[in-house]
Amino acid sequence: MSGNSFGSCFRVTTWGESHGRAVGAVVDGCPPNLDLTESDIQKELRRRRPGLLPWSSPREEEDIVEILSGTFEGRTTGTPISLMIRNRDVDSAPYEGLREIFRPGQGDFTYYRKYGIRDHMGGGRASARETAARVAAGAVAKKVLASEGIRVIGYTRELGGVRAHSVSLEEAEANDLRCPDRTALEPMVERLQRAKETGDSVGGIVEILVRGCPAGLGEPVFDKMDADIAKALMSIGTVKGVEIGAGFGAARMAGSQCNDPLTPDGFATNNAGGILAGITTGEEIVVRVASKPIPSIVRAQDTINIKGEPVRLCLTGRHDVSALPRIIVVCEAMVSIVLADHLLRQRSIESWRGFE
Repeated sequence: MSGNSFGSCFRVTTWGESHGRAVGAVVDGCPPNLDLTESDIQKELRRRRPGLLPWSSPREEEDIVEILSGTFEGRTTGTPISLMIRNRDVDSAPYEGLREIFRPGQGDFTYYRKYGIRDHMGGGRASARETAARVAAGAVAKKVLASEGIRVIGYTRELGGVRAHSVSLEEAEANDLRCPDRTALEPMVERLQRAKETGDSVGGIVEILVRGCPAGLGEPVFDKMDADIAKALMSIGTVKGVEIGAGFGAARMAGSQCNDPLTPDGFATNNAGGILAGITTGEEIVVRVASKPIPSIVRAQDTINIKGEPVRLCLTGRHDVSALPRIIVVCEAMVSIVLADHLLRQRSIESWRGFE
């Protein structure tokens, strides 16, 4: 197993490296007769593009997607959908000095220990550039979900220690940081600017809501919905933690507080975050993702080279100050892929049960 594919009925394989000719994805298992064109995917890729914000990487990639297979006259055919995004603004010169040096916080050391070889140009396969392919595949998954009235929405819950205490989706749509709390927006921008000026970076928390998801999606025992969502999100390089519903807060509750009472009208509360025993309840799914600070910073850092000798490293090149807000659409994509996969699994069960 190479670890480059994800999903069962709706299966995604990504390919490509940061400074290679292109990155892309193959989506297998997408149902036929869904409307799908490049423009459907392009609007999602634009949310992830570098160079659009003052604190993001100035790498000027247009991220133009090409659908190479799997559609006919703007509709899916049910065959594998191949998606390609060419790398057009590659600058490898700043990475030449890193051929034999491991960058702190990156996959350089671990990739080298695993394979005995590594692509030092922009991190190769370990680069965040790979997530463009996930977003493209996630756009296809969102089309599957939209046909069932399911919507996946992400926003910035916390950035650089500044927390959004209220949530207005309209407010999140209205600003570049996708901050849902107007009072937190300016302090978040100031925190980003301060990190940029000092040559540092900051982390944050993404919150993802799933609305319109029916009850009954998810599998026992190892393919629980929450387990697959957690794995999908943890596969994103910058993610170091995932919690669902009350999450770690549940550890500080009594059972009488944590349990969600059932009523004739549904659940009275939603500490479970829309998932019980690994199966969706029909309530809103609530997921939070912890993103670590971007490891590529201009401040001097201690590291070693491939000989194990100490090195004092000062990085150059084009880097983000924070993975947020660009990572939000990647998180949405991975959750969408999981949901599409489980939706198609459930359809096969329902066909045996005589459901329409």
